[in-house]
Parts: sequence; structure tokens; C-alpha cells
Amino acid sequence: MTHTARRIGRSLALVLPVVLVLSGTLAVTMVPWADTSSSQILTASAEDVSVPAKPRAAHEVLRDKLLGELQQGEEPSEVLTHLQQEVDRRPSLADHCVGIARALGRAAVDAYGPTKAQSFARPVCDTSYASGVASMG
Repeated sequence: MTHTARRIGRSLALVLPVVLVLSGTLAVTMVPWADTSSSQILTASAEDVSVPAKPRAAHEVLRDKLLGELQQGEEPSEVLTHLQQEVDRRPSLADHCVGIARALGRAAVDAYGPTKAQSFARPVCDTSYASGVASMG
């Protein structure tokens, strides 16, 4: 009798984890409260789990950093100085200087209004900052 009990115990020890894993996977496949109208069903899959994020371009990082400085209360004239310093330090950013300066001009209008924002204008990237201010004013 003990031999039969051991045999059943061993069989359960092998089969039970497989059943639990399968039932758990099926439970994740579809849940009743999920919106299936878009015909997307969540499945337990390892596909595309470790796809690295696309690195951001240096000019995008700089633009976001400088816009953040403006949002934190730094005066536009100082932010424009930082832009000029970065372009001087990394000449590859010169192609993007105009777009960054315009974005700073538009953000300055949002923060200070068109008249006050224009008072911060400096000859960084020609007149791009002023152009950004004018487009919002």
C-alpha cells in the first residue's frame, strides 16, 4: 500500500506544477474585464520584451534640457547663453540651433507673454529666438 501511495504522490508532484503553469498562462491570456473591442488580447509572451529604447538625438536632449530650464524659471537670456555655449562646444548641434532657439522663443511667450519674451532676444542662431516669439505673439 505504501508503494502505491508513493507512486501517486510522485505522479502528482510531476503533473501538478505543469497544470498550475498552464492554468496560470491561460488566466493571463484573457481576463473578463479586459476591453477586447480593439481585438488585442494580452498574452504571456517573451516576444519583444528586451527591445532597447531608441536613443534620443543630442539636439533633442539639449532642446528638452533648455526648455526645462525655462520652465523652472531660468530667464530666457541665460537659457540662450547655454544654447550658444553648447553649440560652440559641439559644432554638430549648429544645424539644429535654429529649431531649438525657435522652440525657446515659443516657450518664453507662454511663460512671459510676447512683449516681455521679446525683451530677452539675443543674436543666438541669427534671429531664430525672435522668430519663435513672433510666431506665438
